[in-house]
Amino acid sequence: MSDYGHDLEFGVFITPSNEHAAGVVELAEVAENAGLDLVSFQDHPYQSKYLDTWTLISYLAAATSSVKLAPNVLSLPLRQPAVVARSVASLDLLSGGRVELGIGAGAFWDAIAGMGGEHLTPGQGVDALTEAIGIIRSLWDTSEKRGVTFDGEHYKLKGAARGPAPAHDVGIWIGAYKPRMLRLTGTVGDGWIPSVPYLEAGQIDIANQRIDEAAAGAGREPSDIRRLLNASGQYSDGSDGPLSGPPEEWPMALTQYAVEHGIGTFIAMADDPALIEAFAEVAEPVREMVARERAKAPVTEGVPDFIPGDRPEHEPGAISADSTSAGPDPAADEYERLGVTPTPDDGRRLTAEMPWDESTRPHRPESPPDIEYSEQGRLVGQHLIDVHDSLRRELTELRHVVSQVRDGEMAAGEARNQLNQMAMRQNDWTLGAFCSRYCRAVTQHHTLEDVSVFPPLTRAEPALEPVIDRLTEEHHAIHDAIENVDKALVHHISHPGDFDRLQLAIDTLTDTLLSHLSYEEHELVEPLARVGFQPGQV
Repeated sequence: MSDYGHDLEFGVFITPSNEHAAGVVELAEVAENAGLDLVSFQDHPYQSKYLDTWTLISYLAAATSSVKLAPNVLSLPLRQPAVVARSVASLDLLSGGRVELGIGAGAFWDAIAGMGGEHLTPGQGVDALTEAIGIIRSLWDTSEKRGVTFDGEHYKLKGAARGPAPAHDVGIWIGAYKPRMLRLTGTVGDGWIPSVPYLEAGQIDIANQRIDEAAAGAGREPSDIRRLLNASGQYSDGSDGPLSGPPEEWPMALTQYAVEHGIGTFIAMADDPALIEAFAEVAEPVREMVARERAKAPVTEGVPDFIPGDRPEHEPGAISADSTSAGPDPAADEYERLGVTPTPDDGRRLTAEMPWDESTRPHRPESPPDIEYSEQGRLVGQHLIDVHDSLRRELTELRHVVSQVRDGEMAAGEARNQLNQMAMRQNDWTLGAFCSRYCRAVTQHHTLEDVSVFPPLTRAEPALEPVIDRLTEEHHAIHDAIENVDKALVHHISHPGDFDRLQLAIDTLTDTLLSHLSYEEHELVEPLARVGFQPGQV
C-alpha cells in the first residue's frame, strides 16, 4: 500500500469518434467548464472511425483556455519520436504549457503494419519506446547546442537540431502493464497510466512495487513518478472499479485508491456530459478526504482501544512480546530469515460459536532450513499482510460506526461525516453504505485470492492443496457472515431500536474474519515469499 503524496488531479478520457466530431469538442468544453484538470483521448491512427488524436488535441488547445490536454496514450509505432518531440513542444508553447504526453509501445500490431508501421514483438516494442523517450528528451534539452546524433536499433538521428523546448516540464506518462514496461516507467517515466479494464486482480500494488524498485535502481524517488488511472465511469448498483456504482460512493472509493494505491490522477472514461459533471463534483470532497487521511494520527480519535486482531500500538505484522498465537507456530528462525512476520491470533472471540472447527485446520509443510528469500519475495509475503491489515483497520472503523449509531451520535467517523454532508443523508444510511463497502471489499479480496492467487500457488506447491481447500471453504463461511450482516442491516432499518441482531452479525464477522486472516498469513506468507503467485513475480 502506497501513498506518494501527489496533489490530486481529475480528468476525463473521451472517445474521439469522427461520427460526432462536434460532440467530442463539446464534451471537452463540458470538462473544462466543470473544473476538471485534464482532457485526454486514445490514439489509434489505424482506426478510421476515430479522429486523429494529435489533430484533435491541437484543435482543442485553441478551443479551450485552462484544461490540460494529452494523448492517452500515443501509439509510438506510427509516430516518429523526433516529430513527436517537435509537435509536443510546439503545442505546449502555443497553449501556454497545457500539454502532457501519454505514450505507449504499441498494440494491435497487424493494424499498425496495415498502416505501414513495422510489426514488432513485445520486447522490440519496449526497446523502441526506450529509444524514443531518450530522443524526445534530448530534442527538448536546448541547454546543449550540438545536434542530436543517435544510432539505435529502431531509430537513428544524424545531428538533428534541438528544440523547441516546451513551455513547461512536460510529463511523459507511460501506458504499461508488463514487467519490462513497468521497469521502464520507473527508470525514465514521469507517470504510469494504466486502465482499470486491462488491469488484472491485484496488479496495481504489484506494478507500484516494480516501478518503485526500478526508480530506486535509477537513483530516483518513487514519488517522482505520478500514478494515473483510467477508470470506466458509469452509474450502477454494483462496483467494478472506483467509478462504477452510485456516485455517492465514488468519493470514498477514490480516496481509498489515493491513500492505499498511490493514485494521484483519476481519469473518468466517460462520453456522457452528465457523468463528466458528476465526476467533477466529487473532486473537491476527495481532495478534502485524502488530506484528512494523510494528516490522520496513527490511531483515529474515538476508535475503541481494542477489538480482537487490532494492533494499534504495533507496526503491521509485528508480534508483541506478550502475545500468544492460536495458529501454527513454525520455527521462529523461519520468519527471522524471511524478515516478515504473520499476525498472531490471540484466541479471543466475541461470540460463543465459530462456523468451523479451528483445531481441524491443515498446515503447510515446514520450509527448507537453507532457503534464501529474495527482496521481491519478501515484498510479496508482506503484501498479503498489508492487505489484511487494511481490512483489520477498516473492521475497527466499522465497529466504531456501529457503536456510534447505537449510541445515537450523529458523526460516524470523520470521513463518513464528510460523506453525510455531501449527500445530505441520515446516519443510518451512512452505516449501511459503509457496511456495504466494507463487505464488498472483503468479498473482492477473497475472490481475487480464489481466482488469481490460489490456483498458481497450488500448481507450484502441491503440498499446499489441503490448506488452499480449507481457506476456500472459510471464504464461503465468511461470505455467509457477510450476508448475515446485510440481513441484519435490513432488519435494523425496520426495527431501529433493536441492535442485538446487528451487533451479533458484526461480532460474528469479526471473529471469523480475524481468525481466518491470521491462519491464512501463517500458511501462505512463506510460500508466497518463496514462489510468488504469478509467473515472473519472484
